[in-house]
Parts: sequence; C-alpha cells; structure tokens
Amino acid sequence: MSTGKFIFKATLLIAFFNLMSKVLGLARESVIARLFGASVYTDAYQTALKMPNMLFFIVSGALATVVVPVFTEHAARGEKGEAWKIFSTVTVAVVLFYFAAAVTGMAAAPLLVKLVAPGFEGTRELLTVELARILLPLMIFAGLASLFSNLLNASNIFGLPAFSNSVNNIFIIASAFTLGKIYGIHGLALGTVAAMAAMALVQLPALCKKGFGLRWPLEPGHPGVKKVCSLALPSLLSLSVNQANLYVVGVLASWLPVGSISALGYADKLIQFPVSLFVLALGTAVFPTLSMRAAEGDREALTGALLKSLKAVIITMVPASVGLMSLSHPIVKLIYKGGAFDQRAVEMTAAALLFYSVGLVGQAAGILLTRGFYSLQDTATPLKIGAATVLVNLALSLALIGYLRHGGLALASSLANLFYMALLMRCLGQRVPGLRRGGLLKFTLAVLAASGLMAAASCAVSRALAHLAGGLAGLAVQVSLAIAAGVVVYAASIAVLGGKEASFFWRSAREVLTGRKE
Repeated sequence: MSTGKFIFKATLLIAFFNLMSKVLGLARESVIARLFGASVYTDAYQTALKMPNMLFFIVSGALATVVVPVFTEHAARGEKGEAWKIFSTVTVAVVLFYFAAAVTGMAAAPLLVKLVAPGFEGTRELLTVELARILLPLMIFAGLASLFSNLLNASNIFGLPAFSNSVNNIFIIASAFTLGKIYGIHGLALGTVAAMAAMALVQLPALCKKGFGLRWPLEPGHPGVKKVCSLALPSLLSLSVNQANLYVVGVLASWLPVGSISALGYADKLIQFPVSLFVLALGTAVFPTLSMRAAEGDREALTGALLKSLKAVIITMVPASVGLMSLSHPIVKLIYKGGAFDQRAVEMTAAALLFYSVGLVGQAAGILLTRGFYSLQDTATPLKIGAATVLVNLALSLALIGYLRHGGLALASSLANLFYMALLMRCLGQRVPGLRRGGLLKFTLAVLAASGLMAAASCAVSRALAHLAGGLAGLAVQVSLAIAAGVVVYAASIAVLGGKEASFFWRSAREVLTGRKE
C-alpha cells in the first residue's frame, strides 16, 4: 500500500472512532445543557474545567509534538529499547509535574479563579473555586492518556487511542445522570475526573503489549530525554501562546451576562466536531509519516504528503464551515434545546456558532501546518506566529465585544485563526517550496464555489421545511434533509469544479471503503 493510501486509511479509521466519540460528545453536551442550561452552574463548570485543561494542553501538547519524532528516530535506527527508556523517564516526570501542579492549584484556587475570570462575583466565584478543586487532579490522568495515545500512534496503532475518547464521554454521560442528579454540578465534576482516568487506563494494556514498561533506573540525563526537553521548550511556549487566546476570551467573557461563557462553550463543541472528526484524525495519521520523510531528508515526499493533506482539509472543512453558518440556529435548537436550555440560550449559542464558523478553516489548516513545522523539528516558527496571533485576537476582541458581545469574541477568534493560518502557510512555503506550486489557491476557489451552491440548497430546504419543526422529530427532519440536500449538491459541484484533486480524494475513499484498487 502506498504512503498516501496508508495515511488515508489510517485517517478513516481514526475518523470512524472520532465520529463515535463526537456523537457521544454531542450527547454529553446535550445532556449537560438540558440538566443545567446556560447558567451560573455551567459558567462555573466550564471555567473551572478550563484551568487544568489549559495547563494540560500546553505541557502534553508540547510533549506530543516532540516525543513521536524522537521515539520514531530511535526506533528507525533499531534502538527500540532506548526509545522506551526515554518514554519511561518522560512518563514519570509528567505524572510528578501534574501532581505537584494539582496540589498547588487546589491550594491557590481562589487566586486562580480571579486570574481566569475576574468578572465573576458572589455565587459564580465561590462555585468556580469549589469545582476547580475537584477538577484540577484531572491533569494527571489527562497527561497519561495523551502520552499513551501518542506512543500508540507512533507504533501505527490508531483505533484504540481514538476509541478512548468515547470511553471518556460515556463516563461523563453516566455521571451526569447519576452523580449529577444527586450532587448537582459537583457530581458532574467528579464524574469528569473519573472519565479521564478511564481514558488513560483503557489504553494501557495495548501499550504494554508493544513493549511499554517503566525502565528502572530512570535516566533524566539520557541524550534522548535532553533532546525531548530542548525541542519541547519552544513548543511549550508556542502552545502557551495559543492558550493565551482562550484566556483572553475567558477573561473578557467573565464580564458579560450570565450564560455567555456557556454559550461560547456549547458553540465551540459544535465547531470542534468536524475538526476532531477529520482534521485531528488526519494530523494524527500523517504526523509519523511527515516526521519520517523529514528525518530521511526526502523533501519531495514531504511536500506531496503535506499538499494532499491540506487539500483534504480544504475539501472537508470549507463546506463544514459554510454549512454551520447556514444552519446555525436549527442545529443549536436540535442539539441543545430542552429542559433548562431555553430559547435565550438557543439564541446566544447560535450567534456564537455563526461567528466561530467563520474561522473553522483557519483553525483546521493551522493544526496541520503546525505539524509540518514540528516534523521538521522547527518549533520556534509557530511560537513567533502564535505570539503575533494573540495580539491580533486581543485587539479584535476589544474592538468587537462592545458591538457583538460574546459573538464579537467568537468572531475575533475566527479572524485570528485565519491570520494564524495565512502566516503559517507563508513561512512553511519558504521551508517547503513545493507547497507554493501545488495549486492550492485554484483548488480552494473551486471548493468555495461548490460550498456556496451547497449553502443555497441547504437554506432553501431548511426554509421549506421550517413549518414541520414544531417538535423534536420535525426539527430533526428539517436539519437532516437540509444537510442531505447540501451534501448532494456539494458532491456534484465539487466533482465538476474540483478537478483531479477532488477525483483523487473520492477515489481514495472508495478504494479504502471497498478494499479494491481502482
């Protein structure tokens, strides 16, 4: 099987399990929305959850970008034992770091809440402090789950790490119906920590079969460990910069009316659905290949893999962005409305979804382009671009929040994502010149045209069936048929307008799904 077909097959495998996880994730958010609405409780829960998540994404994200290339480099030289020795040391260091951070954070929870949500007062502030103390230990299990996933991926095992996300969602849903109904939002927080522990543990048997086991004594002075640390530092700073965007949104939203943070969170979950379903799957599948091609010095193969991956992102994320903008209101109403989630919450969340959708392509392409830099072991360039993006996001947020409230924060985030993508593409094109000659602009224009036709069809069907949406079943019919009409029109349009790239995409999909080479 060719490299391209292997990547595509691995992407579809990960996408399948990610689809399962994301469907369960939407079910999770729907359950939480119906139980707690867009309220003081969900504002406090989402803000408290952001504290461990921000540190987790920074540290584990940085390690993920460098552990795989370093592990692959040693394995390619036949030094698998050395590779596992490095991983053992990194694993213990991660656990100790997160444990210390959790204990410190629990003690300083009131100060942390003031830092991330200075606009919170009274009940919202006290509740956030209580929930933060419950949720902070989540970092320990999240760090382990991330390391386990990346090492399994480096060993070309993609299904189980992707499935572990479903385990996480199942535990949270179960805890919402049990602990959540008994202990309220505090019970949901406890269940969230247990869910992350389950996510880590479910991957451990497969990892042990591949050879993982703590190698004693640990060797913090091992050249491979030192290389991981030296490469991770710029990535750590880069991801800190990226998390600064979320920090900006959270701080500014804390001054807005109750429910604004929840609305942004619910909308972001819908935006992350297509990103996690396909782009993260593609990035996970292609990253070991990019790292290998870069290590071998094969720039032509590296360029080819990057170009095909970018075109796959464009052909899927552009229509997803346009579709979410076109159907934002009925989609939010279908997924969330009911119970404590009232019409006010629907309107607030739909507005946030509309504006977040503008930058979906920038967010998606940014993930893949960053992986391209990391495969070249260049973690400094994304850091510099990320720092500039934070300043752009802050300026736009301050400019738009007065006019559009929480919607202005979502739009500022989207425009910053597009800015981030453009700068990454320009700089990576200088390192990998073949990207500039890959016909991306012409292909993107064809996809935009097809997406416009898709949006017209979806909106027409949605309006025609709006009178049926009196109940949940009618709304489901309206949204489903509107999406189906859009998909049909888009598939037909891109087949005509997309040229050989679109043909390659659909042909590869058919070959993988049928198991026959065409």
